[in-house]
Amino acid sequence: MKVMRLLSSLKHDESERGIFHLGRALVKNGHTSIIVSSAEEDNDLVRRLKRDGNLYHQLHMNKKSWLSLLQVAPLRRLIEKYNPDVIHVHSRTPAWILHLALRRARVKRMPKLVSTMYGFYPINKYSQALLNVDTIITVSDSVTNYLKKGLRLEDADPKTIKRIYRGVDTRRYPYRHNPSVYWLRHTFAEYPELEHKKWLVFPTIIGHEYGQEWLIDILGNLQEQFPNIHAIIMDDDYRENDVFHQDFRQRTNTLGLAERITYVGRKRNDMREWLSAANIVMALANEPESIGINALQAIHLGTPVIGWDQAAFSEILQPLYPQGLVKKYNANALCKAVRNQLESVTRPEMTNKFTMREMIEETLAVYQGLHDAAIAKEQAEIDAAADRKLKRRLKKSSQATRESTVSDVSFDQRALNLNRKNTNVKLLQETPKVAETTKAITDAETIQEDKDL
Repeated sequence: MKVMRLLSSLKHDESERGIFHLGRALVKNGHTSIIVSSAEEDNDLVRRLKRDGNLYHQLHMNKKSWLSLLQVAPLRRLIEKYNPDVIHVHSRTPAWILHLALRRARVKRMPKLVSTMYGFYPINKYSQALLNVDTIITVSDSVTNYLKKGLRLEDADPKTIKRIYRGVDTRRYPYRHNPSVYWLRHTFAEYPELEHKKWLVFPTIIGHEYGQEWLIDILGNLQEQFPNIHAIIMDDDYRENDVFHQDFRQRTNTLGLAERITYVGRKRNDMREWLSAANIVMALANEPESIGINALQAIHLGTPVIGWDQAAFSEILQPLYPQGLVKKYNANALCKAVRNQLESVTRPEMTNKFTMREMIEETLAVYQGLHDAAIAKEQAEIDAAADRKLKRRLKKSSQATRESTVSDVSFDQRALNLNRKNTNVKLLQETPKVAETTKAITDAETIQEDKDL
C-alpha cells in the first residue's frame, strides 16, 4: 500500500499529528510512505523523515496563499509517478491543490482520499475541499458533533467520519518524569524568581481565545493564602502591536501581580520539562479546544491539570483526571479548584489511553480499510465484466447450437420427404406388373374350368 500525505508545514504537525511516528509505522509494516510539504530538503525534520524510510518531496503549499496553486501540476506529476492508494491531506490549502491535481491525473486507479479536521473549521467553501473525501478523521467527539451539525449529517455513516484522538508518545512523556538537576539549575539561573515557588504553568501563548486573564483572578485571590504561588506563561515577555498581550501586561502591572508572572518564551524545546516540573498545568481556553495536546501530555507525565469542563478538555479530563474539571465557568469555581489542588496534591494515575500507538493503529486501520475496499470493488468490477463476457459467449454458443439443430431437422425432413417420394414412384412402377400377373392367373383359371367341363 502506498500512502501519500500532504502538509503545509512540518513544525506545526510534529506534536499534534504524529507525522513521524505514522511514517515510521507505515514503513515498518511494509508500506510506502510519501510526504509532501514545504520544508527544505536540508531541514532537520526532513532528514529525520528520510532516515525513517519516508520518501520526501518539497512543494510550497502555504496556507491561504494563491501562489500555492502553482503546485497543482507538480503534485499531479508526483501522483502519476507513485500511483498512491491513499492520499491524506492535513489542511485545507493542500486539499484544494489535490482536487485540482486529480482532475487530469493519469493513474491506474483513483486514490482514496482521507482528511483530518484538527479544529472547528468554518463550514464554508474554503473548507469544502477538506470535506469532499472518502473518510474524514476528527480529533475529538466535539469536532465530530460540530461537523455533523454543520453538514446536517447527524446519521452519517461511521465509515465516513472517524474520530481518532491525538495521542502522546509515552516513551517521550513517561509517567512521573522528573527534570534533570542540570535543567533545574540552568532554569533557576535564568529565572531566579522561580526557585521555591508553586508553579502554575500556562502552556500556550497569550491571545483572546486562550484565557490568560483567568490567571489574574487566581493570583489575586490566592496570593495571601499561598505567598509562593507563581504563574509561568509560554510566551515572550513582549510582542509588538499585540493588543491582547499589551492589555494583559498593563492589567498585571496595575494590580501589582507582574512579579508573580514569568514569561519563558514560546519557541522552546523543553516543554516536557516545564510540564513535569509544574505543580498545576492550566487549561483555560475561553473557546472550545479541539485537541488539548499540552493538557494531555501533562496528564501522561502525572502532572495535575485544571481546566474548563468543555470540548476536548472535558473529553480528556473526565476519564483521566475528573477532579481537575471546573464545571462552573467563573472565577470562584476556578480558584477553589486551584486551592484544593495546592492544599492536597492528587496526581493523575498512569493510563494507556490517548497514546500515540493507539492513534497510529486506528489511522492505519482507516488506510487499510479504504485500500481493501478499493481492491474489492476493482475485483468485483473485473468479475462482473468476466461474467458479462461469459454470458455473451454462452448466448452466442446457444444461438449457434439452435441454428445447427434447426438446420439438421430441416435436412432430415427433406431426406424423409425424398424417401417417401421415391417409395411412391416405386409403388407406381410396380403396380402394372401386379395387374398383369393377376390377369394371367385369372385366364389360367378360366381355361382350367373349360377343360373340366
